[in-house]
Amino acid sequence: MKQPILLSTPHIGEQELKFVQEAFDTNWIAPVGPHIDAFEQEFSQVVGTKYAAALSSGTAALHLALKLAGVTAGDEVFCSTFTFIASISPITYLGAKPVFIDSDRTSWNMDPNLLATTLAQKDRIGKLPKAVVLVHLYGQSADIEPILQECDRYGIPLIEDAAEALGATYKNTSPGTWGRAGIFSFNGNKIITTSGGGMLVSGDRELISQAKFLATQARDPQPHYEHTEIGFNYRLSNVSAGIGRGQLMVLKERVAARRRNFAFYQETLGDLPGIEFMPEADFGTSTRWLSCLTFDPDVGGIDREQVRLKLLAHQIETRPVWKPMHLQPVFSNCECANNGIAEDLFHKGLCLPSGSNLTDEELERVTTKIRELYNK
Repeated sequence: MKQPILLSTPHIGEQELKFVQEAFDTNWIAPVGPHIDAFEQEFSQVVGTKYAAALSSGTAALHLALKLAGVTAGDEVFCSTFTFIASISPITYLGAKPVFIDSDRTSWNMDPNLLATTLAQKDRIGKLPKAVVLVHLYGQSADIEPILQECDRYGIPLIEDAAEALGATYKNTSPGTWGRAGIFSFNGNKIITTSGGGMLVSGDRELISQAKFLATQARDPQPHYEHTEIGFNYRLSNVSAGIGRGQLMVLKERVAARRRNFAFYQETLGDLPGIEFMPEADFGTSTRWLSCLTFDPDVGGIDREQVRLKLLAHQIETRPVWKPMHLQPVFSNCECANNGIAEDLFHKGLCLPSGSNLTDEELERVTTKIRELYNK
């Protein structure tokens, strides 16, 4: 029996183990240590930011970024609707309310024009958001510049959720480095992993200093344990940071492998009717973290679910693209500036196996099974 083909698995090399062994040999088995400091410095250099805090997850990083932006109970925070719930949950941790902004076709990310219209409407009634959370989806940057201009127009901090976009570019820079703060994720399915972890970055030294303070239970600088505010247990471990250092060394290779996967799918399936691949916006390069495409049954006679179930029957894991947050039951009472694009993408979109460790044989298994549906 052939082995299952999974959506996106960790891809670990030899250098990671050396760093982990070093942590064991030196007994730095704690959320403090030399690998953490080095990982923060090396990561900052890779993405082109000044300061970074290694944390337990991308969600933790976003939580701290929102808290340090001054978001409190009763505030509104604008955010992308086409995303994973972890982009939104930290807003609710603080008692604030998300307002969802739909996508554009160019990048599948937040529509800058729709954001501008919604901000103008909120300004007229004196109810501007406390922050804007901009998600960079599936390895592709949003069009950051016009979004940042709108945020600056109203004095609203921009927080970038680049959890899915490490290694991408926007106008020859890294997404996640334009706003007041940016967050990245090292979950096991991401382009590099620390098994679980995240990074908060900023050009603001004080913001990162405060984030590290809050992430270590907000312990005041006293010989005893003293606390004047509530903090969190959000720091990354030194062992996990060692894994991250090794993974960071092969980031370019991991991006190249995922782009190769996408190119193979596009070349092999691009002639089939009703199939469209996620576009690559001309303002940057995508990592193709996940290879995404849509199936239009009105054109090709095959819908997304037929493809998903066909592949599942042959032990090939796929996943529908994100269900928009404004369609989630838990957010049924939240506002959404809706142009219908995220909903359309959800109904038609599928993520194919995309790991950087996929073999040619595995890629061919995927495409062969899809083509069988069209050759009946």
